[in-house]
Amino acid sequence: MTSRDAFLPVNKQDLANRGWDGVDVVFITGDAYVDHPSFAAALLGRLIESYGWKVGIIAQPRWDRPDDFLALGRPRLCCMISSGAIDSMVAHYTANNKPRSEDPYSPGGKAGLRPDRALISYSSRARQAFGTSVPIIIGGLEASLRKFAHYDYWSDRVRRSMLLDAKADVLVYGMGEYQTIELLQRLEKGEPIDTIGDIRGTATVISNHRFVEKRNEKKIVELPSYDMVSKRDPASNKAEPEALHAYAQSFHLQMLHENPKGETVLIQRSADRIIWCNPPSVPIDSQLFDFIHELPYTRKWHPDYDRFGGVSALKEVQFSITSNRGCFGSCSFCAITSHQGRMISVRSKESMVREAQELSSHDNFKGYIHDVGGPTANFQGPACDLQEERGPCPTKFCLFPEPCRHLKEYHDQYAEKLRAIAAVSKVKKVFVRSGIRFDYLMSVPSEKTRKIFINQLTANHVSGQLKIAPEHIAPHALEAMGKSPVALYEQFLHDFSESSERLGLKQYCIPYFIAAHPGTTLEDSVELALYLKKAKFVPDQVQEFYPTPGTVGTCMYFTGLDPRPGKLFEPVYVPKGRQRSMQRALIHFHKPEHRTLVIEALKLIGRNDLVQILVPRYTPEKQRNKK
Repeated sequence: MTSRDAFLPVNKQDLANRGWDGVDVVFITGDAYVDHPSFAAALLGRLIESYGWKVGIIAQPRWDRPDDFLALGRPRLCCMISSGAIDSMVAHYTANNKPRSEDPYSPGGKAGLRPDRALISYSSRARQAFGTSVPIIIGGLEASLRKFAHYDYWSDRVRRSMLLDAKADVLVYGMGEYQTIELLQRLEKGEPIDTIGDIRGTATVISNHRFVEKRNEKKIVELPSYDMVSKRDPASNKAEPEALHAYAQSFHLQMLHENPKGETVLIQRSADRIIWCNPPSVPIDSQLFDFIHELPYTRKWHPDYDRFGGVSALKEVQFSITSNRGCFGSCSFCAITSHQGRMISVRSKESMVREAQELSSHDNFKGYIHDVGGPTANFQGPACDLQEERGPCPTKFCLFPEPCRHLKEYHDQYAEKLRAIAAVSKVKKVFVRSGIRFDYLMSVPSEKTRKIFINQLTANHVSGQLKIAPEHIAPHALEAMGKSPVALYEQFLHDFSESSERLGLKQYCIPYFIAAHPGTTLEDSVELALYLKKAKFVPDQVQEFYPTPGTVGTCMYFTGLDPRPGKLFEPVYVPKGRQRSMQRALIHFHKPEHRTLVIEALKLIGRNDLVQILVPRYTPEKQRNKK
């Protein structure tokens, strides 16, 4: 095979090279085509291929005409559409709603190669290209988190289900492997797409008449309707209080039923139509997890991108190994639990060693495995035995407000995987960059176990800096974020530093902090600023809270209410407008360009006494002279 033929086909010449006259499945993606398992188009494309179907990739098509959508002809079974690895609106705009200048998932990092709300644009053009007889199936992160009516930060209003706006036949939510294969198998048998409405991890649109026929088949929970959660006051054009309560209630009900062991169907009415959402798909087992990561990926970007300098997003993952999927953390700002689920899937040590051996033979391999992990590296199995039997607890979390007494720990197993990969010939070093959940580690009852793991981590798996995510230090902020108390963070810092010093290594923890998360006041932000000054730590990066669909924090941001079990309808302070900028400035109080905002924030809360401490070069005389 030539280097081009090793990739999935992207045009009719590629089909001719393979001796194909067409494809069974067209996969349209908002990302550039990178043949690596970290990219959904490649992973699902290779999985589809492994079952014997012919699949082709149309990456970042022009959306002002149908021409690009016809690059592989008309698919025999269906057209599958994803906006890419990240939400198309997040790909285009910052947390302050300003256009981004780069897109790491596009060739050469060029911005603007996918449309806003890509699923809607792509689905419209695909329908125009293929007609009504080719099923349109949407999936990926953008679809998962918009399957019901959702708050849209960019328009500051509630939008209806993506299924309705994209006019798709089926929405696949979650990671999608089981759903994809079952959908294709049933289409192959000749089942019409409008009769395939019972697959776990999928949602469809049904009529009121069809609902009357189906309502006795399943246990059904009805969410507040789109009309109810989107209602606005005509005079002020703001959401009505009743709508905010209904939205929080809707989100709460969704949280209660994110259980892959459950059987509950969620429905939501939107005018004369109904969103019918089946229970989540079960997590993939280790056998399938191993299988999909050992498919014949080239682990390169498509050669069409060479002239642009490639696709920079690959550089972060090209020599990394995925070991797990899912997260049983409870971070309010994160949507992983809604997309990947709270139940952990893991790969076998043997499969990961085989992948390391394959990576070691790659042209560009320099001897370093950059990461071994997933959403949280040290989550390596089910949270507890009860979860394996019944699924996640609907009304409580595994780590928040404190670790559950049933929580299992897997640090020995994770450490063993790291050692096995490090023992592969040509591998010089194995690093951990995807994140150690320090509160989970520090909750391990055995101090000896904690020490052993931290010693292995500091001795062998840190490239000078270890990134961790305390997110804040103020109790109010941490509580709203669903994060652990600062004491666990400080204990981890102490143990990490002690171990590094004992080994004679100059290594540091680099913490991430979030500014302006709902529940965070200016006083909380000042407390964090003083903490950072005392610690003599200057954070390189500060993430400003981004209200993206599907997170608890976004529900808080829109409604001012907490939707979490046990806290439903509790009011939450929401910083907006200039307050968001002030909170961000306080974390970077050392920067000259933030002095004005820092001083304004301190004066606003009556803490003029801190101006000389946080802005040491400031004096009233200098300020007058500047004017």
